[in-house]
Amino acid sequence: MDIPSFDGWTCPIPLKNYPTIVMGHGAGGKMMNDLIQHLFASDFHNDLLAQLGDSTALDLTANSGQRLAFSTDSFVVSPLFFPGGDIGELAVNGTVNDLAMSGAKPLFLSAGFILEEGLPMETLGRVSASMAHACKQAGVQIAAGDTKVVNKGHGDGVYINTSGIGLIPAGVDIAPQNAKPGDAILISGTLGDHGMAIMSVREGLGFESQIQSDTAPLNGMVAEILAASKEVHCLRDATRGGLSAVLNELAVASNVGIEFEEEKVPVRPAVNAACEMLGLDPFYIANEGKLVAFVPEAQADEVLAVIKNNEYGKDAAMIGRVVETHPGMVVAKTAIGSTRVVDLPAGELLPRIC
Repeated sequence: MDIPSFDGWTCPIPLKNYPTIVMGHGAGGKMMNDLIQHLFASDFHNDLLAQLGDSTALDLTANSGQRLAFSTDSFVVSPLFFPGGDIGELAVNGTVNDLAMSGAKPLFLSAGFILEEGLPMETLGRVSASMAHACKQAGVQIAAGDTKVVNKGHGDGVYINTSGIGLIPAGVDIAPQNAKPGDAILISGTLGDHGMAIMSVREGLGFESQIQSDTAPLNGMVAEILAASKEVHCLRDATRGGLSAVLNELAVASNVGIEFEEEKVPVRPAVNAACEMLGLDPFYIANEGKLVAFVPEAQADEVLAVIKNNEYGKDAAMIGRVVETHPGMVVAKTAIGSTRVVDLPAGELLPRIC
């Protein structure tokens, strides 16, 4: 992706004269206007954002009869750049994926930036360019935004909030309460990649193959799944809390039991090694490009084939099923044939991972 060149920026107070963020960039005057016009508006340019009002008018009349999905999320990841991604890409993909998990087609995002005084302008330029690239990949537009600056020492470089709206097609009914006994449980790929990519950087861990974050937009995969089957009951992206959080939340919401086989859950060897070194369970580690799907068993093979055919689903697997027994509980079958209860994580295993 292209990183903005300061040499081409001209305005009453050129950004190139301010290599770092200063309080004036959030004060609402010429400096803030310079930042918005020559960095954000340039990277995110589209007709909607060009309205530059206190709100953006969106025409949804052509989509009457479809339900609206709305989501918001904030991103405070540390470090800002990590193997396989960065906070900008994460902020776009995170909200796109939250919308997609309801079956919606994501359309528009807002982007709110909390910038710390002293943040290098080049760093912000990289983040902004990454967000623009992620929007293009996901097929969404940033239609509104906001910028605030806090005093040095009162932030951590940059925090980003993204909100998004999308449209749920007629006939699609995906919700946490819809899991049914007999449903197959599918996962779209390897677990723990994002969380351990962040942790490996923080702890300076080295492996033969570098652990890369899995951050990715999943809306295309969801559209392909829904084209193959309108009977998908639940979708959830396994972010904070990982697979264990998703399965427990859905078990409680639908009042069903869940069983899965540990050996069928795909985990990369480097991630597994890192988890063992740090005493962590990969089922509890965050992901940013993996979904869990609950589908009727009769359609499971077809849906699994669709996921595997997607660029982000090559390691997909069927890992378990929904049962009538032990409602609200998740049980894992171990490699030695025993079973164990997989509960919700007690707290934040890896803080600041998104």
